[in-house]
Amino acid sequence: MIRVFIAALTPTLRAGLRAILTSGELQVVGETATLTDLADGLPVDSDVLVVANEELLVELAAAPDSAPLPALLLLTDTPQPVARLPGLNRRGWGIVAPDAPAAALQAAGVAVAQGLVVLPLALSGQLLSQTLEEEAEADAEPLDEPLTAREHEVLELLGQGLPNKLIARQLQISEHTVKFHVSSIYAKLGASSRTEAISRGARRGLITL
Repeated sequence: MIRVFIAALTPTLRAGLRAILTSGELQVVGETATLTDLADGLPVDSDVLVVANEELLVELAAAPDSAPLPALLLLTDTPQPVARLPGLNRRGWGIVAPDAPAAALQAAGVAVAQGLVVLPLALSGQLLSQTLEEEAEADAEPLDEPLTAREHEVLELLGQGLPNKLIARQLQISEHTVKFHVSSIYAKLGASSRTEAISRGARRGLITL
């Protein structure tokens, strides 16, 4: 059974959420109109905190880092809180529209309790488009420091799926030198993995896949 704690400003809203969230998988174990008492932490038996009013996030942000926070589910129809929620929570989190059906709210509560991120379809599409636009703009800008000829060769071989050992053999350099070049490529392309470096290199036209 997933235990839910409700934070909503009005008694009517708290009562409505209690009725909706009480199901075969969810049990409401408490409710409050304010989160200023988070210094003592929420009840230890809470798995999900449902916040019905966006302004309560200010109180949540003021809670000490030591305050034990359950998974977080916010009711809102605006995208602004998306950037703030991960920083407020170390477990699952999500956003659900205030007028979402009961089944959707219940499913979201179960999902965040399991450590997942939940977003409405329209909002997730909007965020994805925004991310792709930002990446395209970044890829259109010249690199602060261009790749060297050797780094181009290493990136090409990375794109072919070769491990460091085979890259070293093909280029007749040490494996340690290959690691050095790969690290430099990551830094110049702003990548954190081989897959990301290859993807960024291909989008910039540095290699052909």
